[in-house]
Amino acid sequence: MNEWSLITESPEATMELAEKLGEIVKPGDVITLEGDLGAGKTSFTKGLAKGLGVKRVVKSPTFTIIKEYNGRIPLYHMDVYRMEDDTEDLGLEEYFYGEGVSVIEWPSMILAQLPEDRMIISLLHMGETSRKITIYSTGARSSELVKELSL
Repeated sequence: MNEWSLITESPEATMELAEKLGEIVKPGDVITLEGDLGAGKTSFTKGLAKGLGVKRVVKSPTFTIIKEYNGRIPLYHMDVYRMEDDTEDLGLEEYFYGEGVSVIEWPSMILAQLPEDRMIISLLHMGETSRKITIYSTGARSSELVKELSL
């Protein structure tokens, strides 16, 4: 597993990092976002969407579970915090192995359904606006992404 950490000093810097990632992701890439409430998961997703060329305003999908956005490739933004054990009806695999990139907030709720190869991004409060961002890879494709992002 590859790992890379950095500290961003503002929400804008966090979004810039995510935008860079949005420019290099490919269909079928899966990114999980971990962090407390207010850690910047949705801000990160907004930056990623910008890098994908998404024009719509990105909001947390808290009550809809999955929001889809069109860009260079589709963005599937999922907040699975309120999910019950019965996630098979959602057809998550169709998203994970589909034509777009999947971003999952609160991935611990659906660990058994997640693909083995994914990028894990942890956001940790360091101060009012600064965040420690640690990015892990769990397979060949996600390792490629971490390496390219860290250059």
